[in-house]
Amino acid sequence: MSDQCPRPLSLILITVDCLRSDHVGFAGYTRPTTPFLDLLARESIVFPTAIVSGAPTYYSLPALLASRYPLDLGRDVVGLAPGEPSLATVLQDAGYATAAFCAGNPYLTRRFGYAQGFDVFCDFLSEKEQPAATELPTEPPRVRTRLNRKLEGWASKSKSLKRFYDDLYFEYCQRFATPPVASVDELRRFPSADVLIQQALGWLNSAAGRPFFLWMHFMDPHAPYYPVVEALRLMGDEATANRARYQNAYWNREGSAEKRFHPYRKQIVTLNDAGIRWIDTQVAHLVDSLRHLQRWDDCVFVLTADHGEEFLEHGGRFHSPNKVTEELIRVPLLLLVPGQEGKRAITPFGLIHLSPTLLDILSIDSPSKFRGQSYWQKLHEQTGDKEVAVTECVTGATNPFHRKDRLGPRILAVREKRFKVVYDFGVGQETLYDLERDPQELHPLPTDAELGVRARLLSYANRHLVESLQGRDQQLRCRALIQELMLEWQKPDVATLST
Repeated sequence: MSDQCPRPLSLILITVDCLRSDHVGFAGYTRPTTPFLDLLARESIVFPTAIVSGAPTYYSLPALLASRYPLDLGRDVVGLAPGEPSLATVLQDAGYATAAFCAGNPYLTRRFGYAQGFDVFCDFLSEKEQPAATELPTEPPRVRTRLNRKLEGWASKSKSLKRFYDDLYFEYCQRFATPPVASVDELRRFPSADVLIQQALGWLNSAAGRPFFLWMHFMDPHAPYYPVVEALRLMGDEATANRARYQNAYWNREGSAEKRFHPYRKQIVTLNDAGIRWIDTQVAHLVDSLRHLQRWDDCVFVLTADHGEEFLEHGGRFHSPNKVTEELIRVPLLLLVPGQEGKRAITPFGLIHLSPTLLDILSIDSPSKFRGQSYWQKLHEQTGDKEVAVTECVTGATNPFHRKDRLGPRILAVREKRFKVVYDFGVGQETLYDLERDPQELHPLPTDAELGVRARLLSYANRHLVESLQGRDQQLRCRALIQELMLEWQKPDVATLST
């Protein structure tokens, strides 16, 4: 530990759901989403190319917190296994006070192992409240009338009539069948950032005198996009609650052509950006409070995301588990260390390496089970220009509460500074992109182009798969599977309850 920080350093880790790298000011975004974080970035290490090791959340967080690739324990294992070492367990064993406040994400709960290592763990969910899926309703529950059923059947005989009927029925549901609301607060699914900050500050007062590890996971930019009103004002928007509800419902419609969503894209992005702005505002409040407590100067501060969000860049919305495109896997990463000058990292940085790097900064050894390694020395030396980052996910895993949804084909991406190869095991196809010339990933290179690059990246992919299989911890895998079976056996008998 440096002479400038003789006392043990504390650690604050903030993860933001659905936060793209190109939607923060310190990464070049022109809209005012992160004015306070932009100030912190001047004295921080900023990673322009931070890459998640899996997407969405349930494939991202094992790498981020436990330095383990999401499929290392098998495709049928989601979350952290019982007894699996993580950043939290290591710091708890080292004498740190530990607390986590996660804003209602159903995949970051005790059920999926994320409470391990935390003295205080608040997910704002109970097991009974956890949804079986995350689809957004586009219309209120209703009973169709006989006339409506006849109209629907008649319209279904023609594509144009079917589209007209669907549009008419959608407008009816949104404008007449749904009661008006007075505020977006009535519509918000997740606690906003100020709620988490308030809880965290209460806990910090109880942790006086000890180094601490505080993890907060914010959901403000997550769909459905219902930011607080003040955040909308800060972004120069005056959207009403009913208008925001209409836009969210339209954005979630299924079966519509991509072009029909484009008129709503700008406003949806604004709602998402307002969620980011509110987090920035509340982080400023947290830092001011820590300064008042005279604890900020002893804090390592990290902000990153579990994945990004798509706004039609490749024809999709939200964060599909079937893609590893840049808007989904490239996230912001800001690392502030007391006594260190601000700089920009030059190499791609896989978040598999985040926990080992943070432990190195805190002068604490990483567990041998961690797949990642510390990059702290490389960051000082500005080496590692040829580093690569691996991202993997499972096709069709839209609801990992169901085991069958986890068993689809793997998608694997290997990304270096300029090139990125994607291999889809479902179709047995590889795709190579030159991100320097084609940053939007719209023009895959011909199969006979850059053969040397292709061979190098595919060789790395093969090595990753071999290491993943050979290094599989069967004990952790068995624990995870047994725990899931126990949870399934503990479910109440629905048939019994309904009689």
